[in-house]
Amino acid sequence: MSEISKDQVFEALKSVVDSATNTDIVSAGMVQGLIVRGKNVGFAIDIGKRDPAENADLRDRAEAAVRGIEGVQSASVVLTSEREAPPPPSMGREMPGGPDAPPPPPGLELPGIKHIVAVASGKGGVGKSTVAVNLALALKSLGMKVGMLDADIYGPSLPRMLGEAKTRPEAANEDQIEPVEAWGMKTMSIGYLMDENTAMIWRGPMVAGALSQLFSDVAWGELDVLVVDMPPGTGDAQLTLAQRVPVDGAVIVSTPQDIALIDARKGIQMFEKVGVPIFGIVENMSVFICPKCGEGTHIFGAGGAKATAEELGADFLGEIPLHASIREKMDAGQPVVASEPDSAEAAAFIAVAEKVKEKLAQKIDA
Repeated sequence: MSEISKDQVFEALKSVVDSATNTDIVSAGMVQGLIVRGKNVGFAIDIGKRDPAENADLRDRAEAAVRGIEGVQSASVVLTSEREAPPPPSMGREMPGGPDAPPPPPGLELPGIKHIVAVASGKGGVGKSTVAVNLALALKSLGMKVGMLDADIYGPSLPRMLGEAKTRPEAANEDQIEPVEAWGMKTMSIGYLMDENTAMIWRGPMVAGALSQLFSDVAWGELDVLVVDMPPGTGDAQLTLAQRVPVDGAVIVSTPQDIALIDARKGIQMFEKVGVPIFGIVENMSVFICPKCGEGTHIFGAGGAKATAEELGADFLGEIPLHASIREKMDAGQPVVASEPDSAEAAAFIAVAEKVKEKLAQKIDA
């Protein structure tokens, strides 16, 4: 059979009428980010200011229409909404809203996932995703069943870092999709659903809706820990995570330089305000290791993250060197912990993972 074309998909979606506008979703301009990869189709439906929970039927009908195309194996549809995000549930945490705020959204049910660890940073460019991927793989090397979620809707990097940039998830059932298996982990990213060159021009509430679906619409199965690679900063994605998901703790990534540490402090304060425990700080790019002579140079300063951890009463989880092999392996989709597990670079990540695993064990014993 010939390849499935976007025109075929759009034609099929013209049969899906939005009851709110009495117009098909194609003519109404509601279909966004359509991508066809082999037998797999993915796209988003923009439902404006409406509640996604009340429009699940629209998503189901769109998926059914696409699955009706000969040769289509799976259809993954995300509902996105521009409605005002309601204030989050307190869950014993400090949150905006006030006594007159409307009822909060329910927390997401994630059966089978024992722990959730967020890997975050106050600013971009500190290597947070590199740390998150290798931390997750290091936890796996310590005998844990690990999943990984890329929560960076605007700049998803997980598919490429894991060597799965061209992989599409398949349907697990009518309501969920299968996570992508990579290096023995179950993984999910909006990067699997959209072309990596597609700009995600979405407002905050749309991001919150998409992120919630990435958690709940994936058949994660039984996991000891789900590692969540957060976007940089202290915005909508972080608040969505705090208000709807039971996060066990956050790992903050920073470089040693002062400007990065200022933003790292903001990230720590944000998690503390919403009641998410801080597992500790990781100093990434702590020392440059010359690939020729093996000598180290502290390009960004020395010991800044450790000093900040002591100042804030947080644990210092360890140092990750700035080594060419770490960058080269990530660009090639072969994370160093998985591809060179006996290297000194992998050992640095594993040392951090051991401390994180201890933190999780302490929560079980508490």
